[in-house]
Amino acid sequence: MNTPTLCTNYIHRSLARSALLFVSLVIGCFALLPGAQGLSPEPDGGYPRANTAEGEKALLNLTTGSFNTAVGYFSLGTTATSIFNTANGAYALRENTTGGKNTATGVSALNSNTTGSDNTASGAGALQNNTTGRSNTGNGILALENNTTGSFNIALGVNAGVNVTTANNVICIGANGNNVDNSCYIGQIFGATTSGGTTVFVNSDGRLGTTVSSRRFKEEIKPMEQTSEALLALKPVTFRYKKEIDPAGISQFGLVAEEVEKVNPDLVVRDKEGKPYSVRYDQLNAMLLNEFLKAHQKLEEQGATIAKQQKQIEALTAGLQKVSEQMELSKPVRPMVMNNQ
Repeated sequence: MNTPTLCTNYIHRSLARSALLFVSLVIGCFALLPGAQGLSPEPDGGYPRANTAEGEKALLNLTTGSFNTAVGYFSLGTTATSIFNTANGAYALRENTTGGKNTATGVSALNSNTTGSDNTASGAGALQNNTTGRSNTGNGILALENNTTGSFNIALGVNAGVNVTTANNVICIGANGNNVDNSCYIGQIFGATTSGGTTVFVNSDGRLGTTVSSRRFKEEIKPMEQTSEALLALKPVTFRYKKEIDPAGISQFGLVAEEVEKVNPDLVVRDKEGKPYSVRYDQLNAMLLNEFLKAHQKLEEQGATIAKQQKQIEALTAGLQKVSEQMELSKPVRPMVMNNQ
């Protein structure tokens, strides 16, 4: 046997084994890299950093994100570094990149969200066009469907809030709503008639309530007396609201809160900063009633006076009539002169 040939073959085999071992080590190390986790997601969950994925391409591109849960085809499929997201449904939170603490339940819920955080979407297509808007809540199929960058919006019901796109602080309950900041819409009220109820009011904190009139809710009850005379100093006006409030510019009738404040501060509704905001028109009704009753009482008194004076006039007239008759009777009688023929 040729010794040099044996040595050469041995060396070749050793080099081949070494190369194979090196390649195996490289592949093993690459598999342990964080970025490699997203390239081949495991079925049935099993991710590090408290992540869970179930479904084809769920959490497909996850790298360093943590505490995410994705169930459904391509749910959270683009997420790489975001945290605390929950997606349940095909394409739920599909485009999310860095947005965190989002919850999407339903097909395509929060589908387009990228960096928006703290959103909750429940229902197929709910908040599906939201991109960067945050702290939105859409509950119902297609709820807040067209919201993109608006934040702090709430919609409850199928198609609720579909007209909201970029507005903030909009509440829609069973209504489409409009893209107007700091607004509230409740469906199925306009045009619905009821009876036997009472007017609902809202204060500057957004609390709804009704005005009660029972004695058991009141104290320091006393007659209004002259207080209602403040009405006589009020100056009713005609006006139009600004375009952002009423685009149609319908002519209105009412009072100006700042002017009313000068007459009686208690008739003014104030905002959170204490500035005049509106007029307590409901209170004007009670004041008008008091003025009406006062005027009615004066009319009754005047009527009684007139009746008394009428009786006096009638008595005087009767007395004058008697005097006149007596004077007629007391007149001397003239003798009759006869004409001789």
